[in-house]
Amino acid sequence: MSLTDSIIGKPLATSEERAEHIGVAAGIPIFGLDALTSAAYGPEAAMTLLIPLGLMGAGYIVPVISAILILLVIVFFSYRQTIAAYPNGGGSYTVASENLGSGAGLLAAAALMIDYILTAAVGISAGVTALTSAVPSLYPHTLAFCLVILAILAIVNMRGVKDTGAAFIAPTFLFVGTLLILIGVGVFRTIMTHGHPIPVMAPPPALPATIKYLGLWLLLKTFASGCAAMTGVEAVSNGVMAFGEPRAKKAQATLTIIIAILIVLLFGIAYLAKAYGITAMEPDAAHFQSVLSILTAAVFGRGWFYYLTSASVLVALSLSANTAFADFPRLARAIAMHDYLPHVFILRGRRLLYSHGVYALTGFTAVILILFGGVTDRLIPLYAIGAFLAFTLSQAGMVIHWYKMDKHKGRVWHMFVNGFGAVATGITTIVVLLAKFVAGAWVTALLVPVLIGLMLIVKRHYSRVKREMADMTPLNLVNLQPPIVVIPMARWDRITEKAMRFGLVLSKDIKVVHVHSDDDEDGGLAEVWDDHVMAPIRKEGLQEPELVTIPSSYRFIITPLMDYILQLETDNPGRKVAVLLPELVVRHWWENALHNQRVQLLKLLLLVKGNQRIVVVNIPWYL
Repeated sequence: MSLTDSIIGKPLATSEERAEHIGVAAGIPIFGLDALTSAAYGPEAAMTLLIPLGLMGAGYIVPVISAILILLVIVFFSYRQTIAAYPNGGGSYTVASENLGSGAGLLAAAALMIDYILTAAVGISAGVTALTSAVPSLYPHTLAFCLVILAILAIVNMRGVKDTGAAFIAPTFLFVGTLLILIGVGVFRTIMTHGHPIPVMAPPPALPATIKYLGLWLLLKTFASGCAAMTGVEAVSNGVMAFGEPRAKKAQATLTIIIAILIVLLFGIAYLAKAYGITAMEPDAAHFQSVLSILTAAVFGRGWFYYLTSASVLVALSLSANTAFADFPRLARAIAMHDYLPHVFILRGRRLLYSHGVYALTGFTAVILILFGGVTDRLIPLYAIGAFLAFTLSQAGMVIHWYKMDKHKGRVWHMFVNGFGAVATGITTIVVLLAKFVAGAWVTALLVPVLIGLMLIVKRHYSRVKREMADMTPLNLVNLQPPIVVIPMARWDRITEKAMRFGLVLSKDIKVVHVHSDDDEDGGLAEVWDDHVMAPIRKEGLQEPELVTIPSSYRFIITPLMDYILQLETDNPGRKVAVLLPELVVRHWWENALHNQRVQLLKLLLLVKGNQRIVVVNIPWYL
């Protein structure tokens, strides 16, 4: 078994695709880990904005999270209907494109692409934050840990959907299990002490209050930050095709379980934070700890369960980026199918996945992590806008979808559910954008139109190519004649001999072009031309090639060659010019730096400056 097979698995045949389909158990970690682990940073993102209220801020987190949960339930019912209506994958891009037009589809596509990149970055960053909360001495190495985890995730995902799901089941259920135990024990102790539990380890003291009451603007900003807990909800509807039959029912069951667990986790953490009087810490504070770290220490102390929970949170948060790895390649493929992204995203790799989407996501996520230093709170302001914009467009598209279904039973009810979801998420999108605009949301707001512009440029290119390449006429056999063959030749050796042999087969009109510099100590190619080239050709009675020697006083090689070839093409209208480029093929990739530099440059210039009548032919010599 090769090293590549050991790392990313053996290649899978197309016929093995059915075996790669997943069930509900694997669907939860693959498509739900992002949504589930948002319980670890969603409430904290909201509580961070309540720091100016001091200890009083802990009392507001439950109402804020409750409002978010109501919105979550609305979106849940909307996406259940989307899955039923689009059993072949009903992502926001597909739904918006089919029902609202290409413009809305591109808006959804750009928003989702940005959201998935940020999903990967925030998930990994939050996981490392959990690690540095448990071991503060590791904080200076935050970015390095983020990049290592990103590389591991990329490798695991290259093994395919089924192997990824199997690898992530245990960490997912360990994360959910430890948090449910934490919430269960914490709620039990709260009830037994009539709402006043005694922390095993006292939380850090709240900062002094700098404002006396929660104003409307601060409330909106808190709600907007907490909405980060809803990202990832759309992942199941995008990945319906990954499930086995009946895929729609399995996808709906997966989504139901994910949302039910998320509701318990979000409300439980918010409730216990209020009961134990826990507030968020400033992200740049010395000995920073996450809210979840403080809460676990308050309920259980810093014993083995604390470290088990911290480890499960670290692993699960780091792996939560997998939701983006599962959906981004599928989204990129759907967009590329409509010619808005390079067609390379359509191709499936050795493990039946769209591997170029994985490569792109890995690269973009690495850039984001480096730019923001891997700090979660710097990334949160950019987050959630893309997700809610996609939510809104998807639900609005579903309203049009049901409107077109004249004879569908329950059409009015379906329209109401999706319409209500569209209004709710649309209002939330505006709130999130306004509340986070100055903090960094302007970056996302700027990137969306830029990305749409790039996709339109790609579409225009592919449309032009299709128009130019379209040819429904019979084969044109008019004016068929051998080309003029041009062979650039620096010296006579085995490579140029191979080029000359091929040229003699190709045409009788051959021009060997030799650029002779004043620095050359010998007489150039002319010294051996008669003995090594012309004598054998005359002996066989073949058409004699022409040797064209171009003097170069300034030692230029490429420019005289280009000038000669372009002039030859101009002087011979109607004739094709075939340029044969002898090229050495080396055994090791690093040896390429030692050879063929002029050949590669000449090839590039011929492709850029040439036209339809100039043909470039590589003549390889394998070392």
